[in-house]
Amino acid sequence: MLALTFANPADYEKIRQDDKIDIKGFSGMKPGKNLTVVLRHADGTTDEFEVKHTYNKQQIAWVRAGSALNKIREELGAI
Repeated sequence: MLALTFANPADYEKIRQDDKIDIKGFSGMKPGKNLTVVLRHADGTTDEFEVKHTYNKQQIAWVRAGSALNKIREELGAI
């Protein structure tokens, strides 16, 4: 689970129950840098909007590894 908040709360109204969601910029995620959510609606249309996060550099590393435990395991394996 990735905790994100709407940069513009009105964007909440764009989300539909059957949407597929992509996150642009995830691979370049950095502290303080917003991401872009792309909603792919069942009718073929799309919507995009910015979302915020509060992750620091360490937490972003955990997210990329799948969890804090996975990241620790990776680091211990490198010793």
